[in-house]
Amino acid sequence: MSFRRRIPSLTGLMMLEAVLRYRSFTAAAAELGVTQAAVSRQIAALEQELGVPMFVRKHRAIEPTPACLILGATLAQSLSNIADTVDVVRSSQQDVVSIGATVAFSSFWLLPRLADLRRQNPGVQIRVVSQDARIDLDAGGIDIAIRYGIPPFTDAKVVASQADVIIPVCSPDYLARRAAPGLSDADEFIETDAQDRSWLSWSQWSDETGRNLRVKPTLRFNHYTESIAAARAGQGVALGWSLLIQTFLDDGTLVALEADELPTADRYNVLLPLRTRRTFAAEHAAKWLGEALTCAQPH
Repeated sequence: MSFRRRIPSLTGLMMLEAVLRYRSFTAAAAELGVTQAAVSRQIAALEQELGVPMFVRKHRAIEPTPACLILGATLAQSLSNIADTVDVVRSSQQDVVSIGATVAFSSFWLLPRLADLRRQNPGVQIRVVSQDARIDLDAGGIDIAIRYGIPPFTDAKVVASQADVIIPVCSPDYLARRAAPGLSDADEFIETDAQDRSWLSWSQWSDETGRNLRVKPTLRFNHYTESIAAARAGQGVALGWSLLIQTFLDDGTLVALEADELPTADRYNVLLPLRTRRTFAAEHAAKWLGEALTCAQPH
């Protein structure tokens, strides 16, 4: 559609909005940085093009006509929307998008995808905030969060969610050293002492799968990344969240000890905080992260 054939001079329309707002040609000219004569010419040209008067000229005042008031209301809203959009576009080239996630999610899932994320968001600085304690989104400072849990959440809008499956994993060397084909009480269990107990412990996994193993961990870590590093080094068996450790399963540094998979009740959620000012860059990055997450099927 050709708007140029239907819309008069944009300069004239901007001057009309200013004159209507101030009810003065002189004040409108001062705001726009032009002469009063220039404003008068533009309004006259606009009236001629539209075929209707915009103002009734009186001795020392002007009065907008009904047609002017109708057009002016639309102009005020439209110009405000344009100004807001321009601000968003300008700020998108200066934005720092802060992404908050657990240390494990940042290290295992997000970091391998950061190069692609940056290519999709040129000119935007990406800041990754990694912590295993729950991130307070109401405090500000985080534009996007990846939270493991069950939506909905009172402090954020969910952009995308993805479930996972849990499998016992170990190194190929550890697997070769074992005598029994499946898990047993004699295995060396690596435990993660997570603050958030939505991350299952070995005893919870044993109960939920009905294995009734007498689990006595030989190694304990307070970060999941360390547990997986120990498993890759052949130190024992760790619980593997498939989406997080898929890279290691693909490169062969980890193998599934058993074929059985335990679906998780909790999900990974890409969130936009409700109390944080949203920017074009944050919206775009969250959309990309959501699509990447939902495309990563656990297996």
